[in-house]
Amino acid sequence: MNLKNKQEIIEKFGANAKDTGSAEVQIAMLTKKITELTEHMKSNKKDFATKRGLLMMVGKRKRLLSFMKEKNLEGYRDLIKKLGIRG
Repeated sequence: MNLKNKQEIIEKFGANAKDTGSAEVQIAMLTKKITELTEHMKSNKKDFATKRGLLMMVGKRKRLLSFMKEKNLEGYRDLIKKLGIRG
């Protein structure tokens, strides 16, 4: 993920251009990284260090999503619809 992709995510999901710490932005960034690492893992099945990092990112995103679900249910539903997660 490069700087341009990060800025696009911040503009799309953040409250303003410098909003990098909100749960929505963090979840969107993690989702982007997870999709990139999932593609990497398809071709590199024995890369166990990456697999561990991927699983840790999935866990962190899950915790952030549950936090957001508690605090802002409508925003949570909107975010998962935008990101296309939770099937």
